Amino acid sequence: MDIRILSVGSKAPVWVQAGYAEYAKRLTRGLRLSLEEIPAPRHHSDQAKIKSQEGEKLLTRMSGDDWVVALDEHGEQTSSARLAERLRAWQMHRMGVVVLIGGANGLDEHVLTRANECISLSKLTLPHYLVRVVVAEALYRADSINCGHPYHRI
Repeated sequence: MDIRILSVGSKAPVWVQAGYAEYAKRLTRGLRLSLEEIPAPRHHSDQAKIKSQEGEKLLTRMSGDDWVVALDEHGEQTSSARLAERLRAWQMHRMGVVVLIGGANGLDEHVLTRANECISLSKLTLPHYLVRVVVAEALYRADSINCGHPYHRI
């Protein structure tokens, strides 16, 4: 199964690239994680316009068949065990999953409306580059739980 992360922003720091790559390569053979960077629009004083432009770019990278998971501060709080359950369901249905990471202003309402699920990673505000590493690790942890690997300890 393929999981694509669509993330606003390019030119992530080297430590982010290394952290993401480390967890992405640990996934089992049946699970592939890829990252597509969506360049952020040039800085503009109108934050709503930036958010809208980012949203348009994200929407064009998705197909109607994709199962879309938006990461948003107002989304459902989840646990590693619950994410493992979701991952099993996605794999059973052989869905193409797209995980969305917005820019500094979050995700546009049109993008949130398109999403099939909306998850909050934390009540903390996390830098969007760091979220790439957190998502890769969380998916690896969920995969470990599903495989009975001892990485996840309760």
